Amino acid sequence: MAATGADIYARMGARAVINAQGNRTVLGGSATVPEVTEAMAAVNDTYVEMAELLARSGEYIADLLDVEAAYVTSGCSAALAFSAAACMTGRDPDKIARIPDTTGMKNEIVIQKAQRYSYDRSFTVPGARLVEAGDADGCAPEQLRGKIGADTAAVAYLVRPNEPRSVLTLEQAVEIAHSADVPVIADAAAQIYPLDYFRRNAQGADLVCFGAKYMGAPQSSGFVCGRKDLVAAASDQGFIAFQENGGLSFGRPMKLDKQEVVGVVAAVERWLTINHEDRLLGYEERLSRIEDELESAPGVETAIEHVPQYYRATLNVAFDNETTGKSAQDIADELGAGSPRIWVSVVDDQTITVTSHALNEGEELVVAERIRAAAGG
Repeated sequence: MAATGADIYARMGARAVINAQGNRTVLGGSATVPEVTEAMAAVNDTYVEMAELLARSGEYIADLLDVEAAYVTSGCSAALAFSAAACMTGRDPDKIARIPDTTGMKNEIVIQKAQRYSYDRSFTVPGARLVEAGDADGCAPEQLRGKIGADTAAVAYLVRPNEPRSVLTLEQAVEIAHSADVPVIADAAAQIYPLDYFRRNAQGADLVCFGAKYMGAPQSSGFVCGRKDLVAAASDQGFIAFQENGGLSFGRPMKLDKQEVVGVVAAVERWLTINHEDRLLGYEERLSRIEDELESAPGVETAIEHVPQYYRATLNVAFDNETTGKSAQDIADELGAGSPRIWVSVVDDQTITVTSHALNEGEELVVAERIRAAAGG
């Protein structure tokens, strides 16, 4: 009998996790879908000129999304870093070789203070400096306009559904930036469904960055798309440019396998053609099975909540702390320490959430059984 993934991890002393949190980097990011796994396996022993593969794969993705250009990267964070560098150096090989020393370059990236987030660190990796516009409550057009100056290389924008009205929309940010002849870099990492929303995001800024893991590609893959000249400048920062262009691009450590590049194409192609209603129905059916199994558990209440994300639904499990004698964090810790380990998300002292899009077939019943046992049912 072939060894399972859990067997292989155990041989090294690591423990497999039932993933009820979703596509999180700390849990391995993604499990490649069959179409991606097959495409990657098919090219495993076939060599290719990587510069050509990156160019052709970018053109292929750009055609699918109806944008000028695209470039496959080692994740969305790399796409953001390359985009920031592209806006600072253009295609100047001397400037590219100096990254992250951006002395004398336009090296400021303006971001709304209300949109600051942990991953904006990616913009600073190649030497950019973030400049905040507005305050924690929002940003007015004149506040963004007032922060754009002689040293502004780009405006950064975090694409999120249901953004509060106090925050400028992407369209507003683009209009203001373009009036000053400044490009916009959008982080749309997981903003990929519905499909018209995905395409609208891809077409919404000068450079738009996505994480391909959300579409069933390897965790360490993503892409940037948008304006042809800026995508070309971003590609000049990549690992191939270090050798092919005779430059010293900082992206050499952000290397991709040929299999990963092909996997991204297969993932995007599949995402744009599969029946998403069936996909989402499958996720909800798993959550409903957990809900059914917990229906009679003492001190436990459940509710499926619809969320504006590509997986659409999550299950909230609330505990009566007096009945269970435990907080939500206690229960999450117990699930995480058990065998097999189960990772859920803690919302507050009484509530955990479970997502089902990263669960394997049948794991939802294990999750329900273990939650029930941890709650004392």
